[in-house]
Amino acid sequence: MSAIPNRRGADTAPTPQNTPANNAPISSRAQAPDIPSINEEDLDRAAAASIFAQNPKLVSMMQNKLQGLVGRSSGYVESLPGPVRKRVAGLKGVQKEHSKLEAEFQEEVLQLEKRFFAKFTPLYEKRAKIVNGQAEPTESEITAGEEDEEEDEDAEADKAEADKKAESEGTTDAKGIPEFWLSAMKNSSLQETITDRDEDALKALTDIRMEYLDRPGFRLIFEFAENEFFSNKTLSKTYYYQEESGYGGDFIYDHAEGDKIDWKSGKDLTVKVESKKQRNKNTKQTRIVKKTIPTPSFFDFFNPAKPPGDDDDDIDEEIEAKLELDYQLGEDIKEKLIPRAIDWFTGEALQFEPGMDDFDEDEFEDEDDEDEDEDERDEDDEEEDEDEEDGSKPKQETAECKQS
Repeated sequence: MSAIPNRRGADTAPTPQNTPANNAPISSRAQAPDIPSINEEDLDRAAAASIFAQNPKLVSMMQNKLQGLVGRSSGYVESLPGPVRKRVAGLKGVQKEHSKLEAEFQEEVLQLEKRFFAKFTPLYEKRAKIVNGQAEPTESEITAGEEDEEEDEDAEADKAEADKKAESEGTTDAKGIPEFWLSAMKNSSLQETITDRDEDALKALTDIRMEYLDRPGFRLIFEFAENEFFSNKTLSKTYYYQEESGYGGDFIYDHAEGDKIDWKSGKDLTVKVESKKQRNKNTKQTRIVKKTIPTPSFFDFFNPAKPPGDDDDDIDEEIEAKLELDYQLGEDIKEKLIPRAIDWFTGEALQFEPGMDDFDEDEFEDEDDEDEDEDERDEDDEEEDEDEEDGSKPKQETAECKQS
């Protein structure tokens, strides 16, 4: 996974046309393992951790010292003879010419992306019309789409059952494709950000599109039908890159900005209201105090974390993780969700995600089958116990009777 750089440009983000291979982790769920014994090395580590915990200034001093060593020469190049050092300097000059070409290459790739994006746009517009019931696909488009479908008996039975259910419920004349974008998002990397409370609002989502900026960067645009949660017709989020290219000519992610959501009264999904009863110490009268507290929501996506400033020496790992996740989600929407929304809606895109091709059904079994196996083992154990009772145990009981 490509790491998201900070504003100081220590690392480089992927170019706009590339999407990081893996999803950014939201948080670590690792648990400490049980330790059967503690050796001398563990004790040394524990002692060191205790010292650092009691001396935060020492930790800060060591971090600053280590950061100061980054990029320093080991002295090897300086120890080379003069003529050799000149050749090294010459290679650096050659590398600078290479870097100029890399930057030119990235710029031309971006311009090529923009040219083809103009060709993609009419297809995206046609998709939006079909999804929202403003147009129907042509017979040739339907035929082309059905050619890729692998029919089997179970699929045919499911379709027949779905058609029968639709007829009984009177939904055969449904407009467009209901909940298209919500379903597609829930099959993508965005699923972890969508809560149950968000789903009703996201059902009003009619289209997701993007556009390139005049400067390096892109804008994601979410279009909504009239809904009970907010008055915005569109919500957009803009990802900006730094003006100067990074090492290798790559664009460096700088920051993102999102639209302010005009929530309707009592419908803000990013907060929840808690009621607390308070009693006056003097009058003994009670009152209800309502407190608004933040709660996770997909719509936090439009209020991204702010990157650290150039003067911030301390690196906040939580902020860095949020920035990395935010950038990852933006790239996923731009490079995966928008271009192949129908594949995410049907779930077909999941088989092309990293790690999904390693899935082996033989390694898994249905829970019901596992329960049946356990029941069979329990029955076998009971039968063995009965056999033992028929054999050795009666002799023991007989012996006890004799003693009495």
